[in-house]
Amino acid sequence: MSELLIRNEEAVRWLILNRPEARNAFTDEMTAAIIEALKDAAEDSSVRVVVVAANGSAFSAGGDLEAMVNRTGMFAGDAAELRDAYMRGLQAQSRAFQAFEKPVIAAINGPAIGAGLGLALHADIRIASERAKLGATFAKVGLIPGDGSAYFLIRAIGFPRALELVLTGRVVDANAALSLGLVHEVVDADELEARAGAVAAEIAALPPKAVKLAKSHMYRTAHLDSDTALHLAAAYQGLVQSGDEHVAAAQAVLDSLKR
Repeated sequence: MSELLIRNEEAVRWLILNRPEARNAFTDEMTAAIIEALKDAAEDSSVRVVVVAANGSAFSAGGDLEAMVNRTGMFAGDAAELRDAYMRGLQAQSRAFQAFEKPVIAAINGPAIGAGLGLALHADIRIASERAKLGATFAKVGLIPGDGSAYFLIRAIGFPRALELVLTGRVVDANAALSLGLVHEVVDADELEARAGAVAAEIAALPPKAVKLAKSHMYRTAHLDSDTALHLAAAYQGLVQSGDEHVAAAQAVLDSLKR
């Protein structure tokens, strides 16, 4: 079976990790499938939101430890070959998410460990099951965050907390992750899929061009000075406000107020 399943629900596309027997640990095939799926979703105008989910008891265990120990698959080769493998595999996946302009939701059903946490951190909104556990556990297996997830961990929870999690390799439960800001919401395990779908549908119902540019604006202005951020906001606003989508959406709100 495919290591990544794809399901469409109206304007929402689900990308479902499908190596439950290996706790959804990454392979070259899985990362390539995710990259291709994001490309397809970006080019498909009917897709407004992507949800990343997983089959089985884990969201993703990250790197496959057996492959690491045996130096096979994406962990085969000398230092230069390993560098290249990271850049065309997990790091290419990271770049694909960064370039993806539509909103992404992670439905974290269970442990998201190492590069599995990195995958979750690439989502704009993270909804966790009460059974979820999250950890940047690279140091526990003698590694660093080679997938690049340290950058996104810092962005999510700030440098001091991110540094603590990386240096200790500590795994936190769902409620602790919520307190840290690692996830946005914690729900009962049997409600996770429905809740992720509901949030996705809520976003998908909004004007898609405005949503895409709003996401781009938020990420691009996070590290800008205020004057540059204002200039960018003016340019983006000009793009959306000059379009028919804005007029139709504003008119719909006006009509609702008159009822």
